[in-house]
Amino acid sequence: MAHCKICGDWNCKKHTVLLGKAVEIKEFSGSSPPEIFVGRWNYPNVYTGILSPQEHGDTGFMSNPEEWHKRKMQIPEILELRNKLIYGRKQGNIKRLNDKFSNVMKEVAMTHKSVATEFKLKKPIKQHEEHDAKTPLIAHTGEVEKVRLQENPSIKPRVDYLVNDVDMKSVNAMIELNKSGIETSNIIKLLSAGLLGLRKNRKLVPTKWAITATDDALSKEKLERIRYYSEIKEISVFSAEYLGNHYEFLLLPEKWSFEVIEISLKNIGVWKDYETFFPRKKYADSVTGAYYVNRLALCEYFDKIKRQGQCVVFRQVGEEYTAPLGVGILRQVSREAFSRQGRTFGTIKEALDDIQTRLKIPISNWTDKSFVLKNYGKQRKLTSFFSQYLN
Repeated sequence: MAHCKICGDWNCKKHTVLLGKAVEIKEFSGSSPPEIFVGRWNYPNVYTGILSPQEHGDTGFMSNPEEWHKRKMQIPEILELRNKLIYGRKQGNIKRLNDKFSNVMKEVAMTHKSVATEFKLKKPIKQHEEHDAKTPLIAHTGEVEKVRLQENPSIKPRVDYLVNDVDMKSVNAMIELNKSGIETSNIIKLLSAGLLGLRKNRKLVPTKWAITATDDALSKEKLERIRYYSEIKEISVFSAEYLGNHYEFLLLPEKWSFEVIEISLKNIGVWKDYETFFPRKKYADSVTGAYYVNRLALCEYFDKIKRQGQCVVFRQVGEEYTAPLGVGILRQVSREAFSRQGRTFGTIKEALDDIQTRLKIPISNWTDKSFVLKNYGKQRKLTSFFSQYLN
């Protein structure tokens, strides 16, 4: 029996397989979760393709962060599933939208259910059966010679309608899809596949860019309303944790302001970005994509309760977060925090003391760096000027 590289157990019967064993694959069929991926390298001539395992049935849990979080899947389980996926890809210009391969990819992007797909690769690839804790989210890639769907994809009417509306801007289409209850991860795939927007502007969008663009657009649309809502009345704290990502959301009665501060327990570094009441114009290049998923979850909550406020996000990245799994899981754990009942406090100190009980290092590591906390309550409101003359 070999040593298991996932759980470390010499007697593991769940994960261990013979080390070095690999299978050559040139032709295969399986049910895509569905998942597509558009790369960034060599933009605008990028790699783009479809991911699928060599098995049929419902494979959605292999690539859906909403499902990973719902099932509370652990990192070894997720990597084991990802190891089964093969990325059949081609390289071409982002404007290449109408060849046979691109048309199949579009149909995969449009469906919300697993779809049986057949692949023929130009050269055989080797797929190792062993699973490594450092396995990337896309472990096996091969150049596609031919690909075809083995069944008709299931497409929701609203998705079909908006994909065929070539006179609607992509931002508006994303908002409409969101209002229709389409999962965020599915909206991202549609944008990435070049299926949204004005006809003349449609093109492939690297998946990483599409993720941030979707989170940003959906939260901005909600912020247009949120900035007119009344302020929350109490200081409150919301928290959640998943796969070593611990979140604390501190909400303060005030006009909209938002800040994310991340600290890694591995001593990798500290990252922070913030915005005031006025719209952010530059990309959050320190926190990057996590900033936008956190903001979307908060905006969904504020829009639901018809209130606004200031928010400081404390993210503690634990040592158990051994393999980055994308910002999709961070979006879901942030949403989980706001699905729970928040704790209310009379003072900021009480709230911070409560947060400290769930953090592994002094909270001053966050508060000393916070722009929002440093300036909270220091800006005089217009109402205070009027009240001195009315009294």
